[in-house]
Amino acid sequence: MSFFTYKNGEMHAEGVALATIATQVGTPFYCYSAGALRAAWKEFADGIKGLNASVCYAMKANSNLAVVRLFGDMGAGADIVSVGEMHRALAAGIPAGRIIYSGVGKKPSELMAALEAGVGQINIESSAELETLNAVAGQLGVKADITIRVNPDVDAKTHAKITTGRKENKFGIDLDLAREAFALAGRLPNLKVVGVAMHIGSQLTTVTPYRDAIVRVRELIGQLRADGHKIDRFDIGGGLGIVYADERPPSIAEFMAVVARETDGLGCELTFEPGRRLVGEAGVLVGEVILVKPGSAKTFVIVDAAMNDLIRPTLYEAWHDILPVRQARPEAATIRCDIVGPICESGDFLAQNRDLPPLAAGDLIMVRSAGAYGAVMGSSYNTRPLAPEVMVDGTRFAVTRPRPTIEEMLSAERFPPWMEKSKA
Repeated sequence: MSFFTYKNGEMHAEGVALATIATQVGTPFYCYSAGALRAAWKEFADGIKGLNASVCYAMKANSNLAVVRLFGDMGAGADIVSVGEMHRALAAGIPAGRIIYSGVGKKPSELMAALEAGVGQINIESSAELETLNAVAGQLGVKADITIRVNPDVDAKTHAKITTGRKENKFGIDLDLAREAFALAGRLPNLKVVGVAMHIGSQLTTVTPYRDAIVRVRELIGQLRADGHKIDRFDIGGGLGIVYADERPPSIAEFMAVVARETDGLGCELTFEPGRRLVGEAGVLVGEVILVKPGSAKTFVIVDAAMNDLIRPTLYEAWHDILPVRQARPEAATIRCDIVGPICESGDFLAQNRDLPPLAAGDLIMVRSAGAYGAVMGSSYNTRPLAPEVMVDGTRFAVTRPRPTIEEMLSAERFPPWMEKSKA
């Protein structure tokens, strides 16, 4: 079911016209469908039935407080990669015990904050981090529950910048070094090893890499148990893909069937950490056409949404479908164009060489599948205010993060004392 559809010629998010939101909020803005978020969560909730498993939402995909609270209210935990995300999860109402702290580089102060907050699990990614956490836990007089993230050296068949499970990636401990790391953890008095973790990449559109990785980690778990370690948890990570163009990612049911088969008899509690799959297709970016600029080589449609609002096309060569908010007539001709923003960079584009209905100044466009790694990666480059975020639920909507004013942006900065103007 699509939660973004044309009704009477106008694109709606559930029961609200996007043009109505644009009139009240201005453009550009992000819009999230609560119905789509709930539907994505239900797929996972249904998928883990019969398994000893839990789901922790990977907040790096979209850390909007309203989004996090919606998932938390339905039973999700949170997978975080910074202390800032930890505070967001707690502020959204997720209990500390349902928070997993991942990430390749955690400072001692950050580990201390996590232990003081009572996070349920810390995923360790290096032997050096084992030593650091042991020292921090000793200072606090606590024993930290940890899993060790291993790198199974499996090609996720995804974009090079979002694959995380190869030996040349910075994440996790190589499989052939894992037993040594677990042995070290077992000797450290302030750590309690509870399991093994992995995460092989993002935007995976086939289950084969998961199967290959699980098989390798399962063999490791057998070796670790033979070494005397008690391995009760297997954190499988996330990474399942969504539809941007013509991808055909596996259903959650298909994915879970593979996981269930390959972990059968393992005796581990399973953890899943979906991010993009829960929020990606539940969000859109809406912008307004500033002007159309015909050229001898191509036509540029210049809009007020830019690379600072959605950097994925520039950073990952990512494709996002773009539609006019007002539905074009079936017989309308199309134009070949680039959809670009006003930022002073040649890389400032949302799409290139697209065939779209003719657009004019004042028209609204909608960028699909922008709910993951959209607003959360936004910046204020060119002193452009961050795009606001809006949530729609049925026929109601609310701004969940307002657009800052220029005055608010400037007020966060300070002149050094020697630059202050004399008041005399």
